[in-house]
Amino acid sequence: MTVTPDTWKKSSYSGGGDGNNCVEISDRRCTVAVRDSKAPTRAPLTFTAIGFTLFIEALKRNPH
Repeated sequence: MTVTPDTWKKSSYSGGGDGNNCVEISDRRCTVAVRDSKAPTRAPLTFTAIGFTLFIEALKRNPH
């Protein structure tokens, strides 16, 4: 099995300067991973596609 590095994407809402005020996501084969851009070496949160959709919907309902 070949292991390839994740490709992380930052949100367009990441802020000015170095853009470290955000989370990053990585689409994997069967999951979506989310990490803190200020601590990229820490373990990411991992969701199924449905779980990630539910997570985003919950954040939209309760942004604070």
